[in-house]
Amino acid sequence: MSFSIGFIGVGNMGGALAKCTTHKVSPDRIVLSDQSLEKAKGLATELGCQAADTQTAARESEYLFLGVKPHIMPIVLRDLTPTIKTREAPPVLVSMAAGLTLQQLEDMAGCSYPIIRIMPNTPVSEGAGVILYVKNRLVSDAQLDAFLSMLSAAGKLYPLEESLMDAGSAVSGCGPAFAYLFMDALADGGVACGLSRPDALQFAAQTVLGAAQMILATGKHPDQLKNEVCSPGGSTIQGVRTLEQRALRAACMDAVISAYEKTKDLGKQ
Repeated sequence: MSFSIGFIGVGNMGGALAKCTTHKVSPDRIVLSDQSLEKAKGLATELGCQAADTQTAARESEYLFLGVKPHIMPIVLRDLTPTIKTREAPPVLVSMAAGLTLQQLEDMAGCSYPIIRIMPNTPVSEGAGVILYVKNRLVSDAQLDAFLSMLSAAGKLYPLEESLMDAGSAVSGCGPAFAYLFMDALADGGVACGLSRPDALQFAAQTVLGAAQMILATGKHPDQLKNEVCSPGGSTIQGVRTLEQRALRAACMDAVISAYEKTKDLGKQ
């Protein structure tokens, strides 16, 4: 049996993307594989997909998602290449390994295949994610269109120059963790002021969601929207003053830069 999509590696990100694709592709056309076959079988049962070993996924899938760590990728591609070479037409390889360029992936495979490099973030599991992507020269327009369609339920997909992929990932890929940290801190502040923790978390999450929607819907710069909340002599500007004193913005910038530099290092291993 042939499959539209195969996943090798169904951890947090691979599993989230597999879940998304079931909204656009019949689950019985999706095969899941993992180092732990039991893990793949468990998720396959949940989603209504098939589970198989990695060689079956490589032999039978039109699109092969590689959800493995950068340092594992050379081993995985070395093991899969003999099977892929037996095919009449190669699959489109979709890599989500941080830091690995299209050229590095081609070199690891030892052969030229159509490759799409993606940088997704975890909110794809809720259909509210960001997926940055870049393709190599062998991916046809039809293959790219099909790829965009099958992942459209994941959230927003943005093409990006490969030279900027690591920078983009430092914002959108790592950003959810930074946002969670901020929301947790907001909730802690609310608890310190007497709110119950469930209420504080609900208020913080909904507030951040609403603020993000304001930026996207209005196109206004965040600084302008911030100014619209800060009444002269009011409570909000005093809170903003405290955040500026504690260098919130500088800390956020440094976090993104640190994540970017680490991602660049991952590609050198």
